[in-house]
Amino acid sequence: MFKKRQKLKTLSIHLDRLKEYIEITEDLLKHEKVKSMSNFIQHGTTNCYDHSLYVSYISYRVCKRLNLDYHSAARGALLHDFFLYDWHVPGNSEGLHGFSHPKKAHDNALLYFQLNATERDIILKHMWPLTLSLPKSPESFVVVLVDKYCSMMETIRLNNKIRLIDLQKLACDMI
Repeated sequence: MFKKRQKLKTLSIHLDRLKEYIEITEDLLKHEKVKSMSNFIQHGTTNCYDHSLYVSYISYRVCKRLNLDYHSAARGALLHDFFLYDWHVPGNSEGLHGFSHPKKAHDNALLYFQLNATERDIILKHMWPLTLSLPKSPESFVVVLVDKYCSMMETIRLNNKIRLIDLQKLACDMI
């Protein structure tokens, strides 16, 4: 009986976190341009939308645990790869994609959304150390590390095994 209550309590905590995360990012998740990120492959077989959602939710959780600005971390991380092109096709990016896409994602995000300084820094610096200037906020450093972790997991195709819940499906169901 105790284990059953403990499992229900844990599930309730996870659902409360997911509900809060969706409240923070709902306007972004509903936006057609953000949804269009699912049209572009990012790493392995993972599309840009799923990758960004994965990075965003984990960054939100880490920043919340560290008493950082989890609101900005969730939103900035969701837009960190908002470049809106297939980087696998030669000529689609201006210069080398790894170096140039943070600026493109930042410029695209500013076209559609109002961003605070932390969100802008997250988007612009998420490829550090390729982007030579250091991230200015601890939230940006969190996103840098989480992005690299998620990218590695997607590239070696472990993300589907380690993800406890399908964030995209839950997000769509809750919106």
